[in-house]
Amino acid sequence: MVLVTVRENEPFEKALRRFRRKVEREGIRKDIKKNSFYLKPGEKRRLKQRLAEKRRRKAARRAMRKVPSRPGGREGMGREGGGREGGPGPAST
Repeated sequence: MVLVTVRENEPFEKALRRFRRKVEREGIRKDIKKNSFYLKPGEKRRLKQRLAEKRRRKAARRAMRKVPSRPGGREGMGREGGGREGGPGPAST
């Protein structure tokens, strides 16, 4: 049970913010949402598998982002040379 004592001369909004933080930290809203309706055992298993797959894909995306595409740190330079001369581009006149 979450208990928040409102201090003397403390604004209500600040106490409400502390209450919300405590509720979030203890996972009460997550638990209420999870138990708000009945899931059959098979549905629960499929949901668990979908969430696990989602976590795996997210971890793979993060891992791909951390690995540099080319050694030397010149990614995002465009063409192979990375220089100014040659190639199509806006004509400066």
